Amino acid sequence: DVDGQAIDAVSVYLPSGSSSEARQAIKEAWMEDFFPWAAKLKQSRLPVVMGGDFNIAHTEQDIWNPKGNAKNSGFLPHERAWFGAVLNQAGWADVIRHEAGDNQGPYSWWSNRGRARELDRGWRIDYLLANRPAARKVAATHTDRDAMLACSDHAPVSVDLSL
Repeated sequence: DVDGQAIDAVSVYLPSGSSSEARQAIKEAWMEDFFPWAAKLKQSRLPVVMGGDFNIAHTEQDIWNPKGNAKNSGFLPHERAWFGAVLNQAGWADVIRHEAGDNQGPYSWWSNRGRARELDRGWRIDYLLANRPAARKVAATHTDRDAMLACSDHAPVSVDLSL
């Protein structure tokens, strides 16, 4: 409840599959279970914002080196297709991409290797998704690369809603 307006906020962490085939299998099982739940949640009449680390860069605009990462967990074709289905079939709006437009980034994660952050060689894997009632209330989104905490390799992402 924000100023008398009910809103649901959902925090998501989709497991990473980058460390092993076993972890990739866990990630894919999670994806399979998550999809129908997300499709049902999206139908809420209340504004719902679902955000967090999905560990998937959805499009080539969401990753610094798409060709070099095409066979890496987080940018595999079937993972990207799954994320597309979350948006197109389950009906969620990617509010950061909507505001950023047809541009590269904004990245939300950088490897701790190879000066990736310094050179802005990142991935956009942290998302804010909104159902229709919430998407209508989006006033602004932010990916605050400069606010990265020393304890994280992720930048905070946030959304301002007009309630």
